[in-house]
Amino acid sequence: MDALRESHIQQKKMRRLLLFPTPLQGHINPMIQLAHILYSKGFSITILHNNFNSPDPSKYPFFTFHLIPEGLSEKESSSMDATSLIALLNEKLAETLQDHLSMLLSENTDDPVAALIADASWNFTQGVADAAKLPRFVLRTSNACSFLVYNSFPLLLEKGYMPVKESRLEELVPELPPLKVKDLPEIKMKKPEDFFYLVAGMIRTVNASSGLIWNSSEDLEQDALIKCRQVFNVPIFNIGPFHNYFPPSSSPAESQDSISWLDTQAPNSVIYVSFGTMAVLTQTEFLEIAYGLANSQQPFLWVVRPGSVQGSEWLELLPDEFLEKVRGRGEIVKWAPQQAVLAHPAVGGFWTHCGWNSTFESICEGVPMICHPSFGDQKVNARYVSDVWRVGIHLEDKRDRAAIEKAIRTLMVEDEGVEIRRKSLAWKEKIDGSLKQGGSSYQCLDSLISSILSC
Repeated sequence: MDALRESHIQQKKMRRLLLFPTPLQGHINPMIQLAHILYSKGFSITILHNNFNSPDPSKYPFFTFHLIPEGLSEKESSSMDATSLIALLNEKLAETLQDHLSMLLSENTDDPVAALIADASWNFTQGVADAAKLPRFVLRTSNACSFLVYNSFPLLLEKGYMPVKESRLEELVPELPPLKVKDLPEIKMKKPEDFFYLVAGMIRTVNASSGLIWNSSEDLEQDALIKCRQVFNVPIFNIGPFHNYFPPSSSPAESQDSISWLDTQAPNSVIYVSFGTMAVLTQTEFLEIAYGLANSQQPFLWVVRPGSVQGSEWLELLPDEFLEKVRGRGEIVKWAPQQAVLAHPAVGGFWTHCGWNSTFESICEGVPMICHPSFGDQKVNARYVSDVWRVGIHLEDKRDRAAIEKAIRTLMVEDEGVEIRRKSLAWKEKIDGSLKQGGSSYQCLDSLISSILSC
């Protein structure tokens, strides 16, 4: 934040940028990080946001916030799955955004708007931006590997790989090595065609944009990016890792318990467990995880989000015998400052759902992973973690307590885990270098700024 304050004092603002994330936490966070990066380069920032899951403006004093009301009913906002919600908002928001964009473009003539940067899932924003003669860049909050899979949906549907069939789960998909059929993105929803329609719209409007921004690294995804540059007819800016552009801010008071507990543990001894902001476990899955952790004999920091277990508020399903068995060795919390946890020397492994933000943060800190994907591109990420980058162990379909115990011990104390940790640290070193002068991300950021200013 000090770097941002210095930028505010020393640099004259070039132009204003409008940034519009979808209202899901895994999409808001990287968009806000991108806003900080561009602010530090001299741009004024306006964050467009909805009523639903709105960011707190008081946390971001350097940005202007502008509400684009989505008009959702209480039932719609509380009962819909994420994909159905985004599909509905794409229908509802086009006319609303057009009115608000006209207003934003007509004001602040001393601080003119240079471009709109929208989440790639906001398909409707391309037409609105075109009508306003405003360049539209897109932020894709996942990675290049999974985006190639989404681009292949017509082929996958034609060849019968999708919708995914139980009888074909273990088949390799030769068009998308090293993926198996069971790794393909799958969204369980009442109308699966909505998912395919949303993806088709995303691909179409990305190709119509002024450029595609990724929170990833050229070094990590070199082969996928070569293919992306052949497939997509727009400039690609791979400028990640976003969270490494600035030193981490101080953790809020409620997170200090996690860090204080980690301070008492030996280096590389703790397995950190967190499955993101959306995954919901069955009671059986929850108890198998608990006893797998207990039986591994390894120290663990486990984030159990309230309401993330079906039929349970928080920890009431855990029997007294479990709590006694892990007393002093296990710490269970409702929330933890993930970047600070992954950077802590006591953390030797991360058991994760393999959402891209979590996966990339772990790679950037050199922390090896145990992969426990649930849906969407998490399965693609998990396959790359285990089979391509070789920085983790994939649980595959074996998620009982014995398989969990074995995976934890393999990662944390056995020779295989030592080799995985060595590869993880090597990737960390490469990615650190990408942000330095002359590095790939450094150069891509320069290209992005030049592209925005030349529109």
